[in-house]
Amino acid sequence: MPGTDLKATLRLATGTRVPQNGGGAIVMGADYRGLGVVRSLGRRSIPVWVLRHGDHLLAAISRYALRSLPWPNEDAESRINFLLELSQRYGLKGWVLIPTGDETVHLVSRHRELLAKHFLLTTPAWNTLRWACDKGLMHQLAKNLGVDQPWAACPQSRQEVIALDSPFPVILKARLRDQPNPLSNAKAWRADDRVSLVALYDDACTFSPSINLMVQEVIPGRGEAQFSYAALYKDGQPLAWATARRVRQFPMDFGRASTYVETVEEPRIVDPSERLLGAIRFTGLVEIEYKRDPRDGRFKLLDINPRVWGWHTLCAKAGVDFPGLLWSLAHGEHVARTNTRSGVRWMRMSTDLPVAVREVQRGQLSLWSYIRVLCGPCESAIFAPDDPWPGLLELPMLASLAVKRLFRGTRI
Repeated sequence: MPGTDLKATLRLATGTRVPQNGGGAIVMGADYRGLGVVRSLGRRSIPVWVLRHGDHLLAAISRYALRSLPWPNEDAESRINFLLELSQRYGLKGWVLIPTGDETVHLVSRHRELLAKHFLLTTPAWNTLRWACDKGLMHQLAKNLGVDQPWAACPQSRQEVIALDSPFPVILKARLRDQPNPLSNAKAWRADDRVSLVALYDDACTFSPSINLMVQEVIPGRGEAQFSYAALYKDGQPLAWATARRVRQFPMDFGRASTYVETVEEPRIVDPSERLLGAIRFTGLVEIEYKRDPRDGRFKLLDINPRVWGWHTLCAKAGVDFPGLLWSLAHGEHVARTNTRSGVRWMRMSTDLPVAVREVQRGQLSLWSYIRVLCGPCESAIFAPDDPWPGLLELPMLASLAVKRLFRGTRI
């Protein structure tokens, strides 16, 4: 289909104009992170296509998604060929490519030179991105810059794990989460003693090379101690940023996703974040996770996510629409420096409610305080009045996913 015919089709499909700078966006993920990106761009009359993967469909059923296509469940070469064919077949040259997950971020970054001939990219080259994606390199970078972080080590063998002079409890996690496996899916495994750590290490080595494993100290504290710095950068300089407290997550120990977040003023995580991202001259969207250590009051670096994060729609409510600014940056447009206002809240009700119930049962959260949160203004992660279907269908989709994973013998 020629590019001009495609634009005409898009005008008919949306009933709105195609942006003056032309083209559209391909969102590489249909979960709730992708849904937020689709809505942000769609509300700006930007044509959006969605690549859906696995059981995630929320972004694909948004009224702002003009078309959704299955993302090939194959090797990297097949996926790159799929993107190139997509560009050539449908005249998508010059469209913005927006990966939303770790695997797709790594894929686009490692093949940036080839993909840049067809798309406008929002992901840095691998020589930059690897400092954020590889937890071992991130640990070394933070050490060189004097950024506080938990004790960590990257043992290369079982003998080195046994010999570690480590505090306990610790977690075992993957340095690079570029392939799905039990450890990367869980985010981290906790070990309370050396015997447990060695057993977990042996288990992880059955599906991951030892060079990709990292041991890290567990910082005490709960949601009140979890903070994030999220931003859009260009050549190591911040264009827009937000600081937030990640009050609850699912699961609460090493959550794969935040469930309740609020914007706060926390300048103590701004300076180390700017030093980290400035050192690698980062460009694009990024979220940096910290935890305040109650033993010394310091904010310690946990992770860097060089992509859109789960609660990014909170930032739009607080004054900074990150996907829209990313679109402008990809097209070389001016982006004025700005940050979010504090006191704005965000919740994913479907996952926050079971977490909150458990916290109430454990005496960690009062029922009255949770009711007050529910009664106050709060940005929904899924539901939107102008795009109701994802919100209405989320619970049936989660129920279906739970049943499928139950039969597979895995956890949600």
